[in-house]
Amino acid sequence: MNSKTVQVNLPNSRYDIVINDSRFDFESIKELLINRKITIVSNTTVAPLYEEEVRNQLFNYTNCIYTIALPDGEEYKTQKSWSQIVDFLADKNFNRSDLLISLGGGVICDMTGFAAATWMRGINFIQIPTSLLAQVDASVGGKTAINHVNGKNLIGAFHQPQAVIINTSTLSTLPKREFRSGLGETLKYGLINQPKFSQWLKKHSSNINAQDLPTLTKLIAKCCQYKAQIVQLDEKESGIRAILNLGHTFAHAIETYTHYKTFSHGEAVAIGMVMAAELSYLLKSSTHNLRKELIKHLQDFNLLTMLSKDINAKKLVELMRLDKKVINNKHRLILLKSLGDAYIQANVCEEDILQAIKNCQY
Repeated sequence: MNSKTVQVNLPNSRYDIVINDSRFDFESIKELLINRKITIVSNTTVAPLYEEEVRNQLFNYTNCIYTIALPDGEEYKTQKSWSQIVDFLADKNFNRSDLLISLGGGVICDMTGFAAATWMRGINFIQIPTSLLAQVDASVGGKTAINHVNGKNLIGAFHQPQAVIINTSTLSTLPKREFRSGLGETLKYGLINQPKFSQWLKKHSSNINAQDLPTLTKLIAKCCQYKAQIVQLDEKESGIRAILNLGHTFAHAIETYTHYKTFSHGEAVAIGMVMAAELSYLLKSSTHNLRKELIKHLQDFNLLTMLSKDINAKKLVELMRLDKKVINNKHRLILLKSLGDAYIQANVCEEDILQAIKNCQY
């Protein structure tokens, strides 16, 4: 059994990310659970796999546990689903002393966090992410949100969890495509400011692709540590935290354009990072070899790197105007000088963005 703990220390909160490769480890956070009324928020795919196991362990600390299972998929990350959660909390008379627990992937993590942030102006919650993407990204850092018809994560709040409990053995039930989606977010950390991590990923690519649990436990702990370091510097994304969004402005537009049905989030992020590399070259902040190096790196993990010409590039640029990093109607994007050296570029003109997208279509 391998176990690791990563601490997140913020001005107004502190919590542990507890990572175990064989079980859900609640013992170190039992004081958060004892005699609490708890609602587990999950979905119809994950709940049948893990809800009973989690519930049985929670019964060691409390005997008042409810579960709500929502439909599975990004297309259900909506105001309707949020309403279902808060209506359930109202029906069960949840108050500020009670607790929400997410059990699922990034969609469930985001929606549970947003419900916790908004119910009675904020109640406590714990994240139990079951997908790789959620374990390395969505569950850590306090970003919570639901989607709007005009764009992804447009309705949200910053609300930090009380703890994150990760059992990496849940990845064994993850579809291969969803596992690769998580790798899109994983590779991001090396690309933005951890070049040694990129080298570590390359060295261990065979074990990672084979989903070797000890390797994945180390990988997840490294990603959580890197994200924690940045969040601790900039909790509300007023500055440096924005670099965690490498490729995401492009990705969110791609996801919105395709109604969340064509690409997983990590697939869209991988394509978005290639577009960011291409834009970096067009703005003369990097060489053209950067995009080639990045594509090779992504292909080592079987990730997509190009976008079909069937997708309208001009429409993607229009959708990017709704990105949260747009300031005074000016695009602010995360670009690359090299693999491992990301920076924030303000006032990017739409003609360059459009050309970068077109150059990454086939």
